[in-house]
Amino acid sequence: MESMNTKEINSSFNQKKHPHRRYNPLLDEWILVSPQRANRPWQGQTEKVAEEKLPAHDPNCYLCSGNLRVNGERNPVYKGVYVFDNDFGSLMKDDIEFSEEQSDFFTLKPERGINRVICFSENHSLTLPEMEADDIKKVVDVWQEQYEELGSEDYISHVQIFENRGSVMGCSNPHPHGQIWAQASIPSTVLKTQENMKKYYEKNGSSLLEDYIKKELEVKERIVLENEDFVALVPFWAIWPYETMVVSKRKAENILQFSDAEKLSFSKILKDLTTKYDNLFEISFPYSAGIHQSPTDGKPHPEWHFHMHFYPPLLRNAEVKKFMVGYEMLAEPQRDITPEQSAEILQNLSVVHYKSDK
Repeated sequence: MESMNTKEINSSFNQKKHPHRRYNPLLDEWILVSPQRANRPWQGQTEKVAEEKLPAHDPNCYLCSGNLRVNGERNPVYKGVYVFDNDFGSLMKDDIEFSEEQSDFFTLKPERGINRVICFSENHSLTLPEMEADDIKKVVDVWQEQYEELGSEDYISHVQIFENRGSVMGCSNPHPHGQIWAQASIPSTVLKTQENMKKYYEKNGSSLLEDYIKKELEVKERIVLENEDFVALVPFWAIWPYETMVVSKRKAENILQFSDAEKLSFSKILKDLTTKYDNLFEISFPYSAGIHQSPTDGKPHPEWHFHMHFYPPLLRNAEVKKFMVGYEMLAEPQRDITPEQSAEILQNLSVVHYKSDK
């Protein structure tokens, strides 16, 4: 059998053309970027796009105002934001006695917590980008209230606020809503982020994200949106094709430190960013989004800097999503289209929702 000769071509590195790895300082991890693969043909799975016109009130929706939920309780006839304990929560409030012996390979401990659902509006047909900024601010107000209320429980160390949007992200109900999981432990990804922020703070005496945002604003390659108080950008180390991060310009450790004016700025940038997402493929764009902020464990956390992640799965169009399989599961995350290309595409999209033009 003849050996295969591989011809190596020496050329100058170009991050738009050549494979390379990028470092994520928040997680102390690397990702592989393969821009040369962006044009490869796709013959794999596509996602069916079903854009149906939803009613303002669905009598069969367990989140709609006045409707009966699965557990037999009836929602009040609410207007605006409505919060309730999740009927099928992943955590329980009960304080369980625990005395099992632990070992190197079989270590476990009970986990207490509270799961809540936040309905953003009584209007079943709305999504965040279709809401007015003032109404989104009412959601932000409730996020602030819930963070304070749940965090004041003596056993709660972390309050995770998030939204799964779209059936492709596992969202089982189209009613505009998000969730809060408050728990006794600080979850692994949040703890890892905290440790890396703390290392940076102790070394430099400043916030990792504050310094990073200053650099990004100088370079202006990955900025998608900016207002007086917040920046939305595609992170240099982004994994998902159109991943973004919203960061406060002022170093605030958590949502409690925002003024009314800052909360309105946050609401406006959320509306504009999610509108750009919808305009990308002219669909209700799916994503998982969530806030990272200081824990509620009663300890000082000067290293923390409030930010919100958006992880959308779609890749080439409304029917093709990014899969995290094979190499990504076994080695490290990988992406084709570069963060700079994604940012440019998002930058050029309108902040006027596509539905309002029709």
